[in-house]
Amino acid sequence: MTVVKAVNAVKDYGLNGQKVHALRGINLEFQSGDFAAIAGPSGSGKSTFLHLAGCLDTLTGGTMRIGGQNVAGLSKKALALLRRHSIGFIFQAYNLIPVLSVAENIGFPLTLLGVDKREIRDRVRQVLAQVGLEGMEKRRPKEMSGGQQQRVAIARALVKGPALILADEPTANLDSTIGREILELMASLNKREGTTFIFSTHDPMVMDYARRIVRIRDGQVESDEVK
Repeated sequence: MTVVKAVNAVKDYGLNGQKVHALRGINLEFQSGDFAAIAGPSGSGKSTFLHLAGCLDTLTGGTMRIGGQNVAGLSKKALALLRRHSIGFIFQAYNLIPVLSVAENIGFPLTLLGVDKREIRDRVRQVLAQVGLEGMEKRRPKEMSGGQQQRVAIARALVKGPALILADEPTANLDSTIGREILELMASLNKREGTTFIFSTHDPMVMDYARRIVRIRDGQVESDEVK
């Protein structure tokens, strides 16, 4: 099943009175179960593509389909609902809420969906086991290492059972040993759950783990390799 499909995707930004072409007519398609990396130098457009696929930004031209739905032209409210129900995010800065416990951070997306408290508790317990953080429900983010915080971020992305998880430079703030552990964890979850993972990265280690590497330069696809 096609999870993400971009057709002639164009994204322009205005910067200091000038137009910047971030994406120049990209055509890409990702299938259910993909474990893919979008690679390229800074300014290549890889993060822009991820933001568009995650409905965090809107196209200037072309189309973007998420789970078969064309998101071009959707209202901000409709995009927010699609993100909330269907897409999980993992950021390099973790983006955890410091005043909330681990369990509260992970359960937050379910709270936004109006899920019953008992079900939230059960789902949080389940994903904590999946990421190896059992017994840490009451800790605050500041009481955890960077690798543990990234595991919490992964659990938060997983808890609502999304078809798609987007990871923006997920190893950028981790040393190589912890980064490898995180990648092993995500690869295991991908195989076991069938969740589609798409990374934006310039980390060679991420590319080693990815089963597909899309290289972007100057807003265009330079190569698309399946291992």
